[in-house]
Amino acid sequence: MDLGLLLSSAAVLGGLAGILALILIVADKYIADYGVCKVDINRDPGVSFECRGGGNLLMALAERKIFIPSACGGQGTCGYCKVEVRAGAGSVLPTERMHLTRADIRRNVRLSCQIKVKNDLELHIPAELLAVQEFACLVEKLEALSHDTKLVRLKLLEPAAIAFTPGQYCQLNVPRDYLLRRVPPIFEPIFRAYSIASMPKDEGIVEFIIRLVPDGICTTWVHTLLAEGDRVTITGPYGEFYLREDSDRPIICVGGGSGVAPVRSIVEHLFDTRTQRKVDCFIGQRALRDLYWHRENVARAAHHKNFRYFPSLSGLQGGEEWEGETDFIHLVVDKAIADASDKECYLCGPPIMIDAVIATLKDKGLPEERIYFDKF
Repeated sequence: MDLGLLLSSAAVLGGLAGILALILIVADKYIADYGVCKVDINRDPGVSFECRGGGNLLMALAERKIFIPSACGGQGTCGYCKVEVRAGAGSVLPTERMHLTRADIRRNVRLSCQIKVKNDLELHIPAELLAVQEFACLVEKLEALSHDTKLVRLKLLEPAAIAFTPGQYCQLNVPRDYLLRRVPPIFEPIFRAYSIASMPKDEGIVEFIIRLVPDGICTTWVHTLLAEGDRVTITGPYGEFYLREDSDRPIICVGGGSGVAPVRSIVEHLFDTRTQRKVDCFIGQRALRDLYWHRENVARAAHHKNFRYFPSLSGLQGGEEWEGETDFIHLVVDKAIADASDKECYLCGPPIMIDAVIATLKDKGLPEERIYFDKF
């Protein structure tokens, strides 16, 4: 058979397959009628509600002010939105399997963003997630920390205070009118997860450190359109990455990129509460233009004998004046820490950085159960 004809036939078949898939999606969304479905949560005692079938479970819960964490905004890529579905969800989908362990599957844990509500559902949701709140906020301050990173300070209006532990995060909702103005418009709600960079004592304030991601829906809005005086909505707090305050062990904190945010909250809180614990703080960035929260740590190291500060710029540009470390941050940790067996560690930043630091600290005797991290 002629190669051109073969390629042409393959293209036609591919196009027909794409059209068929689109027809099936549209039919399922607009034609299939799943009726009214009942969702039962945590029976004896519990919560139940009814909703129109066809949408995903994550959004159905959010509409009832039950906020399940989802760092990717319901796209199925983060694996955070796990709930235990005891009945009604059907078989585990291929899009879920990469985020579920065998133990998860045995316990009927599913990704709520991937489950379409087609039948009555029976769920179990931890009490701490049912306690998550929605907050109306005023943008009190926007401050450029670096060439592509902003501090966003929000004043809480309703409710007027939040209780959280350093290391936890909130989700920031992208305004619907902004989503509808995009090309193409976005009709589904969009929200993104950001670690809290402020301290628990400032209970009426939430601060985020938000780095501009090229073509990022939320970060583009924050960096180009968000203004002081605007009103926004957040939900939270979320997360099992948080400071263990019932411990007196020495601490290692490592932050890279915008992963500095929860490290900032942890360190500032520790020294605000006059900690006696030894703290080693490692911050990894690429270049001088990326470095922030630096002078504060230099001053802290000068005034507190139990605080050591190790910044490193691994992509330093020619001509930049810098007398500090220039290695990847796990190599700096390797040089600075001789024995980690008596310590605990808090890590936040890119996965490749976290994996390298964890391997380094394990080699130095740090037990895995005392390593706490958040990858993004």
